[in-house]
Amino acid sequence: MDYIILDTNILLLDPNAYLKFPKKNVIIPLIVIEELDSFKREMSSIGKAAREIIRSIDQLRFKGKLTEGVQLENDSIIQVYILDNLEELPEGLNKVIKDNYLLSIGIQIKKNHNKKVTIVTKDADLRIKADVLGLLAVDYNTNKENSLEKLYSGELSINTTEEWINKLYKGEPVYWTSPEFSLESLSQPIVVNQFIHLKSETKSALTRAHKDGKLHLILKDRKVFNIYPKNKEQRFAIDILLDPKIQLITIAGRAGTGKTLLALAAGLHQVLESEIYKKLLIARPVIPMGRDIGFLPGEIEEKIKPWMQPIYDNLEFLLEGEEKEEIQQEDKKNKKDFQTTISYLKQIGVLDVEPLTYIRGRSIPRQFMIIDEAQNLSPHEAKTIITRAGVGTKIVFTGDYYQIDHPYLNLYTNGISYVFNKMKGQEIFAHITLEKGERSELAELASKLLEL
Repeated sequence: MDYIILDTNILLLDPNAYLKFPKKNVIIPLIVIEELDSFKREMSSIGKAAREIIRSIDQLRFKGKLTEGVQLENDSIIQVYILDNLEELPEGLNKVIKDNYLLSIGIQIKKNHNKKVTIVTKDADLRIKADVLGLLAVDYNTNKENSLEKLYSGELSINTTEEWINKLYKGEPVYWTSPEFSLESLSQPIVVNQFIHLKSETKSALTRAHKDGKLHLILKDRKVFNIYPKNKEQRFAIDILLDPKIQLITIAGRAGTGKTLLALAAGLHQVLESEIYKKLLIARPVIPMGRDIGFLPGEIEEKIKPWMQPIYDNLEFLLEGEEKEEIQQEDKKNKKDFQTTISYLKQIGVLDVEPLTYIRGRSIPRQFMIIDEAQNLSPHEAKTIITRAGVGTKIVFTGDYYQIDHPYLNLYTNGISYVFNKMKGQEIFAHITLEKGERSELAELASKLLEL
């Protein structure tokens, strides 16, 4: 069997990565175990992953000697490898540095066993050095989709005739499964819950492809908690956010496109007004630029406030004015006990704003759940969150996959991209990418021109 050497960053990205290489000799260098130990105390997604993989390897000790190799259910063998002697490396490479240690292991295995050796790492520098030394090194991509293809946007524009558009406006059935919309005439196949913008020379129609095979016309100017859509993508977003049949949504978009505001507005509407859900739960991953929330003083509310402030800003914007007064008037007696409407909503149990760490392990029924900044989630974390959903819960991931702060994620491997690539075409899932910034003219111009 060929050999796979796993770098530390792979296991921190996906603690189950060692199971993803069937019928291989999976090598975890001893120095990687030591590096995992240095991460395990972090109260972050990386720390959680380090603890999880350490526990998994610890359990494997009971199946056999790790230094000799332990058989896994996928017919692979996992081995914790001890380098018995450092192979010669080019001048200038420090042999005791972890990356170069992995290179030495690769050279040694290839020499001793005459087998194909692949180093799997998120570290581009290590991949370059491996290539120079004649070793194969690859990135770890949890998406099996072709990364060179354009990311799924959730919508498709189709040029058609006025006849088809007139049918829609007359209420006559138009089927997206008809030969008119065959793959030969399109750049990509239509999938369930994809938005279709039909255009003729003089007319247009915004639709969504439903499972029944029909294109359903999307209503104009659908208001949600006093928020009106400002462009077609926002109309698409409101359509799926208010559809109770859609249980999982991903909304991507650059800063200022309105993704978080629309999700919050839809959540407040369906919790406070239509009462479809009993609670609005908002969470975001804490990526603390070198510090975690344990360094901050005070109770949990004070600790998380710096990372949750954008959420509070949007909530205050939505709740100010008439809605705010109505909510506060519901209980005049206790009005003085709550400093803000947000505090009041928390007190009556219809609103929770929490860091993502605090929702792990919970079962969450009949809640409208928003996961903001989802581009900073690993695929493993995204799956963990979705599996927390109880009966009647709707989950909305929002994020900008061009602003990833996680050190081991990229455009194709982050949580939000992973979810929509895996879930597209499912009846209970929908995705839309918001393109146009609506925060301000300045914000839109900066988003387009000030690329780093």
